[in-house]
Amino acid sequence: MQQIENFWETLDETEPGIIQRLADLARVRRWETIFLTSRPRTAGDPVQIQSQRWLRAHGFELPSLFVVSTSRGKIAAALELDVVVDDRPENCLDITIDSKARAVLIWRGDQGAVPGSARRLGIGGVASVGACLDLLVEADSPGTDQTSLVERLKRLLRLKTGEPERARA
Repeated sequence: MQQIENFWETLDETEPGIIQRLADLARVRRWETIFLTSRPRTAGDPVQIQSQRWLRAHGFELPSLFVVSTSRGKIAAALELDVVVDDRPENCLDITIDSKARAVLIWRGDQGAVPGSARRLGIGGVASVGACLDLLVEADSPGTDQTSLVERLKRLLRLKTGEPERARA
């Protein structure tokens, strides 16, 4: 992998068409979207450029992308993000501990195998990016209640609502 020229541009989407769908939703719903990645360096262009070109080739025209080498939670806190979606439990843990953002875990395996600590920490899990986008659209549609986006998202993820604010490390 590290010797392959611009390796990060050679990958397929994990869910065909999902990047275009995200781009369309972000535009219509006016979501500010930032991609965080911790990909290792490869031959060729910097990871940031490879990743931006990959996103653009799959339909996200002007992607904001940050190559992460530290806690995603600290970045989420600094950027005052509302929601962070990730496919690694440890990244969701960082987000939960170090920020006020709501972490959503993409767990493609058996939903019963999602770490119990994730739910206890208020990390909701979904089976795919597509399911996550459906959830975010529903949470972004307030309807008649006056709850916040984060409260609606917690309810949709079947997490406790009205829970006391968790301690921060």
